[in-house]
Amino acid sequence: MKKVLLATDGSKCAEEAAWFLSHLPHGEKLDLSVLTVLQIPYGGQRYLSPSAVSECVDRERASAAEAYQRVKQMFEGANVSIQHISREGHRGQSIVEAANELAVDLTVVGARGHSVVRRLLLGSTSDYVATHSHSSVLVVRPTGLRDEHRPIRIALGHEDSDAARAAMQEFAETQWGNQSDVHIVSVVSYVSAFLNEMIVEVDEIKEAATQSVTAAADQLRSAAPSVQAHLIESDHIGEGLIEFVEENQCDLVVVGETPHSALGRVILGSVSRFVLRHAPCSVWITRNKGSLAE
Repeated sequence: MKKVLLATDGSKCAEEAAWFLSHLPHGEKLDLSVLTVLQIPYGGQRYLSPSAVSECVDRERASAAEAYQRVKQMFEGANVSIQHISREGHRGQSIVEAANELAVDLTVVGARGHSVVRRLLLGSTSDYVATHSHSSVLVVRPTGLRDEHRPIRIALGHEDSDAARAAMQEFAETQWGNQSDVHIVSVVSYVSAFLNEMIVEVDEIKEAATQSVTAAADQLRSAAPSVQAHLIESDHIGEGLIEFVEENQCDLVVVGETPHSALGRVILGSVSRFVLRHAPCSVWITRNKGSLAE
């Protein structure tokens, strides 16, 4: 991964996102763009004097510059080239537009709040970016890692699909697994999504899934030496993956998606949407390798 867009508004959750990105292990040089979206009060200009509007703009630009300097300090000494860009307008739209213009590989945003209710609501900006972005998105939630001295715990969702295989390839290319505790997790359900009844061939499904996740772990081991394979049985794939993440106190969960149409972006993948809304940790939705499925 080379080109990354980090969105920041100077808030605590944005700072957590910057810190998390700065502590992910990487081998190749990162081309990092730090984006701040200025909130200029255009709608209220009729009620404000020109001097008041000018003062507001100056404060926004000063705050953006301060936020960028804090981020820049986090990456001091790292193999990173860093620049600051700013936009005006709707935050979510501005972030997605900037990501498209810069042709980034990954967009990083922070999520506000991490209680169950706040996760379900998510933040309007992070939700918009995760839903509308054409490339991969990392939504960061703090897990206490910042206060602990241990490897990052990563769960990689796996199934026998092009999207999952593409996610595994994209993850391997980041080299994030070299110094991390990596778990590749396959969740199998024996309930038909269409008939809502139990499937008869349970043993065959379980055996095929076991072979698939074991082979995937073997394939990933060169990029993640400590990877472990897990087979989880659950009626709901998303719930099974979230339960694993909670029980193993993971810091990051990775799920794959292929690029999709405008309608597909609105509804998002059911598993991706569930994981994004319910995970107590950071969520990385990968999309860059979707062309492999074509």
